[in-house]
Amino acid sequence: MFNVTKKEMQWGDETLTLETGKVARQADGSVIATLGETSVMANVTFAKQQKPGQDFFPLTVHYNEKYYAAGKGPGGFFKREARPTEKETLTSRLIDRPIRPLFVPGFKNEVLVICTVLSHDLVNDPDMVAMIAASAALTISGAPFMGPIGAARVGFVGGEYVLNPSVDDMHDLRNTPEQRLDLVVAGTKDAVMMVESEAYELSEAEMLGAVKFGHEAMQPVIDLIISLAESAAKEPFDFQPADYSDLYKAVQKAGEKAMRAAFAITDKQERTTAISAARDTVRENLSEEQLADENLGSAFKKLESAILRGDVVKTGKRIDGRDTKTVRPIECEVGFLPRTHGSALFTRGETQGLVVTTLGTGDDEQMIDALHGTYRSNFMLHYNFPPYSVGEVGRFGFTGRREIGHGKLAWRALQAVLPPATDFPYTIRVVSEITESNGSSSMASVCGGSLSMMDAGVPLKSAVAGVAMGLILEDDGEYAVLTDILGDEDHLGDMDFKVAGTENGITSLQMDIKVAGITPEIMETALSQAKDGRLHILGEMSKAMTGAGDFSIHAPRIETMQIPTDKIREVIGSGGKVIREIVEVSGAKVDINDDGIIKIASPNGEAIKKAYDMIHSIVAEPEEGQIYKGTVVKIVDFGAFVNFFGKRDGLVHVSQIENRRLNHPSDVLKEGQEVWVKLLGFDDRGKVRLAMKMVDQETGKELEQQDADAE
Repeated sequence: MFNVTKKEMQWGDETLTLETGKVARQADGSVIATLGETSVMANVTFAKQQKPGQDFFPLTVHYNEKYYAAGKGPGGFFKREARPTEKETLTSRLIDRPIRPLFVPGFKNEVLVICTVLSHDLVNDPDMVAMIAASAALTISGAPFMGPIGAARVGFVGGEYVLNPSVDDMHDLRNTPEQRLDLVVAGTKDAVMMVESEAYELSEAEMLGAVKFGHEAMQPVIDLIISLAESAAKEPFDFQPADYSDLYKAVQKAGEKAMRAAFAITDKQERTTAISAARDTVRENLSEEQLADENLGSAFKKLESAILRGDVVKTGKRIDGRDTKTVRPIECEVGFLPRTHGSALFTRGETQGLVVTTLGTGDDEQMIDALHGTYRSNFMLHYNFPPYSVGEVGRFGFTGRREIGHGKLAWRALQAVLPPATDFPYTIRVVSEITESNGSSSMASVCGGSLSMMDAGVPLKSAVAGVAMGLILEDDGEYAVLTDILGDEDHLGDMDFKVAGTENGITSLQMDIKVAGITPEIMETALSQAKDGRLHILGEMSKAMTGAGDFSIHAPRIETMQIPTDKIREVIGSGGKVIREIVEVSGAKVDINDDGIIKIASPNGEAIKKAYDMIHSIVAEPEEGQIYKGTVVKIVDFGAFVNFFGKRDGLVHVSQIENRRLNHPSDVLKEGQEVWVKLLGFDDRGKVRLAMKMVDQETGKELEQQDADAE
C-alpha cells in the first residue's frame, strides 16, 4: 500500500532520518524528518498555474507546534492550539528566508509549505528539523526549487564551536554564562543563504568562524536530501520563465532617462513621487498589448535595479549621494517624554524610532507556554511599524510577522547587556514606535532601545548600536558592500545583513541573501565595514547619554530580601492571609518565590520600608541582649507580658520592672502602654525573659550598671 523511502545518517550526537511515502501522499511533497526523538512533518503543495495578473511570488510558510508532541495540553482557557505563538511565527520566517530566493526567477505560482511538530524530545529544537524537512519536501515535490538547503545550529563554549546544542543549553543565554552564542545558519552546497543569531560580544572573526562551521556541518544533510530525492522525487514541473526581453527594451527606451533623474533625487518622498511619474511616462509610450503584459512589473523592477545597482558598482556613489561606507546623519535625544520611565528619539537619516522603556515588577513578567515547558521572561521588546512611517495608507492594529521578527532581532541585540535579575530585579518592557522609515528600522530600535533603557536608569553593561549592510553583486564578480542601506537598496540589492553590538563585540547578527554566490571574503568585508559603522553610531549615541539616567520618580522601587525557605509558609500565612495583610497595610507589592527571595515594590519608599519591617518581624529571630520597643498586652500578679518582636510576646517578671519592690505590676504599668525591654534570654522551656529596669524608658538606651542599681 505504501511506497516508503527512508534515508538516515549520524549527525553529531543524534541520528537524522528522512522518510516519505507513508503520510500525506496527496501533497506534492511530504517528508517526516526526525532528529533524536524530535519529528517534524513538512508538506508542500504548489499551484500548477499562475493566477492572472500575479506580479509577485506568493510563497507562504507555516510552522505549527502541537502540544501533544511534548505530551502536554495547551495552556489558557481554550484547550486547543489557536493563534501562532511568537516561536511559531519566528520559525516560519526562519524557514521562508533561505528558500524564497531559490525558486526559479519568474515563478509566480502559489506555494504553501506547512511544517508540523509531531514529537519533541525536549533536547533537539524542532526549528532546525523543520527547516530540513521543508527543504527535503520541496526538493522531491517537483517544484522549480533550486535547492536543497541544509541548516544547523551553532553554539560557542570555551572557544569551541558546538553543533546543535540542546534546547536547555540555548534556552536562556543570559543565565548560561558559558554559552556565548546561539546561531542558526542555512545554505546550499556552495553558499550561505541565511544567518540568525544572538551572541555575547563575539568578535567578527568568531562570528565568521561560526558561520563557516555551520555551513560545513550541514553538508552531509544536503547530501542526505539529494539521496532521498534520487529515490523519491517527482517529475520536475514543466516551467519555462517568460521571455520579456522585448518588453524590457521598450520600457528601458521609454523610461531610462526619467528613471535615472528620479533616482538622482536624495529626498525619499520626492524620489518616490518622481519614480511614480517616470512609470506613468513609460506607460504612456507603451501599446495596449504591452500594458496588459503580466511581466510589466518585472520589467519596471529590472530597470530600476539596473540603474541603482550599476551606478553604485561603477561610481561608488549611491542614490542619496553617499559613498559606500558613510552612515547617514544621526540625531539622538533622551528624556523625550515627561511621564515615562525612560524614552529616546533616535533619528538616522529618514529612519526614526521613538523608543520607550517601562520598568515593572514580577507581576509584569511575560509567561510563555512553550513545548519544552512554561517559563517567565523579564525582558520584552515590542516593535510597531504603522503605515504613516512610510507615508502610506494601510491596515492598522494587527501585529504582523515582520513586526514580530524585527522586535525579536532587536531583543536579541539588547538582552546580552542587561544586568542580572539579582542585581536589577525589574521587569523591563521596551516599545519601539517607528515614526519614519527608510531602511533598517530594526537597527534604529536597537539604538533607541539602548538609549531609552539608560535613560530609565537600567545599568546596562555597555551601549548597543546596530547597522544594516547591503550588497550589490554583479554577474562578473564585481561587488560593493553598502553601509546603512536605504529601503530601495534593500529591495533592489542582493543582501540584507544586520549587525548589532557593543564596542567589544557582536550581540546579534541577521543575514538574508537573495543570490547564491556570497563568498567568505564578501562576508568578512561586510563584518569589518559593519564594525566601523557600529562604532561611529555608538560615538554619536554617547553624545546624548554618557551614562545611566536618573531613576524615574514614576517607576516602582524594588527592595529584595532573602528569607529562610522554612519561613515562607509563615510569611504567606494560611490561604495567603498574612501576605495579603502586609500588602494592604503597607501599600507595597510583595512577590515571593520558592527560593525565599522576596521582592517588595512601590514608588513610595515608606511603603517598602513598612512591608520590609513587617516581613522581617515575622522571619527574624530576636537576639539575646538586644533592646526592643514593645507593648504591654497583659498584666498578671507575677509580672507583665509584652509584645516586643512581631507577634512574639515575653514576660517581664515583677522583679525586672523597676529596681524597687512593687506590690503589683499594675502599680507602674497598664495594658497598651509602650515600654522598652531588654531580651535577657530564654528559660529551659523556651519562654522569653525580658527586663525593663536596665533600660532608660525615655530614650530606650541601656543604663550603666551603677545607674540601674541606683534606681
